[in-house]
Amino acid sequence: MISFGTNQSVVQLDSKPVVTVFVTCESSSSERRFNKDITIGSLKERLEPITGIPMATMQIKLYDRNDQFVCTLNDNDKKLGFYSVMDYGRLQVDDLNPYRIKNEWTDVSQVKKFEISEDEYNKRNDSVRHFLQKNKLGQYSVENQRHLEKENDPEGYFEEAQQIKVGDRCEVNAESKTGMPKRGTVKYVGKTEFKPGYWIGIAYDEPQGKHNGTVQGKSYFSCLPKYGVFVRPNKVTVGDFPEEDFDFDDDDLDEL
Repeated sequence: MISFGTNQSVVQLDSKPVVTVFVTCESSSSERRFNKDITIGSLKERLEPITGIPMATMQIKLYDRNDQFVCTLNDNDKKLGFYSVMDYGRLQVDDLNPYRIKNEWTDVSQVKKFEISEDEYNKRNDSVRHFLQKNKLGQYSVENQRHLEKENDPEGYFEEAQQIKVGDRCEVNAESKTGMPKRGTVKYVGKTEFKPGYWIGIAYDEPQGKHNGTVQGKSYFSCLPKYGVFVRPNKVTVGDFPEEDFDFDDDDLDEL
């Protein structure tokens, strides 16, 4: 890269034909790639649908990667590469229209909304809620209703809890499809004061929990802070789950 000064700006010669920059305006921020051969006039055309600012009243200010102001791109005939634009710099796009309404398109408080009371909504037979209830889908499905009943039943999950005992090694099912199961040791099996039904208290092998075995001032078991958790018995699988060995070598540590 070669840089030299001129009376109006800094000219930069760079072999890379494309530059990656952050585009910011009053209502949004995004990362974009532009060809350095594009003129400032054409750049404004590209930025108009991105920022919502009309070309005629658009002003573009260039900032370097340290967010220091460089110059204003005010010559529509010059190419973007003429200016000292660099990867991961920033283009601040402003609207110079003195009559514009600030946040006209982003302030939802200015939008007139359709409102309906809960009772009126429940009476409608063309609503999403009515469709789900009629077809027993989503939160109104038979399976979900059974789940809710079990969650609120003082004896809920009793049978599942009988298969688990204190001291068992276990895995807790992942909370999402992309998550990983968590291993630990069962420390408590029984009812609690914070919610109905049976719960399993677990001390994780790693600090992936929420507490130290005490919930809402009551101690159910003891473990290190952030290692303890309570889960429903149906989320727990007991078996031969030894602690995982995280024996990293020096090369592994360099990648952490």
